[in-house]
Amino acid sequence: MLISKDWRVNEEIRVKEVRLVSEDGEQLGIVPIREALALAEEKNLDLVEVAPSAKPSVCRLMDYGKFKFEQSKREKESRKKQKIVSIKEVKMRPNIEEHDFQVKAKNARKFLSAGDKLKFTIMFRGRQVTHPELGEKLCIQLAKELSDISTVEKHPKLEGRNMVMILVPRLDIDKTEKDKSDKKED
Repeated sequence: MLISKDWRVNEEIRVKEVRLVSEDGEQLGIVPIREALALAEEKNLDLVEVAPSAKPSVCRLMDYGKFKFEQSKREKESRKKQKIVSIKEVKMRPNIEEHDFQVKAKNARKFLSAGDKLKFTIMFRGRQVTHPELGEKLCIQLAKELSDISTVEKHPKLEGRNMVMILVPRLDIDKTEKDKSDKKED
């Protein structure tokens, strides 16, 4: 309901008339600002302008300190629920040995199981860039290696002297598909 972060309170409200809403949400009608301030003082509440752009602006009777505390509590709770997804990167060259590839794949698996996205980069040097199929082969090999816990978000693509592929953890994919199916049911 409330849009603004900094509401005008009591004497800060500079309009002649306001649409007044009581503390329990009941419409009290359009009243002069003096009358609204007197009513707020009588009930030991604050007059808070909640919709300044409306004609006349909408004001509500409430305990402003308690309201601000509730708002900050809600914001803190929503920040807790946010998950920050970071992108980890694994780099290799097209002529990597099998053991080294397995070590990089193991690190990639660790990143993906931690819930991070993975940017897989193959760096070409000199004339190696004339053989992008080698890089693509490595990308496909890694995607197959990690197919049980990840899916390809961005397929291998040559960007300058690097080939880039992005993998995302499967649990995120499953969750977004579940959310989509939940929305369809509603």
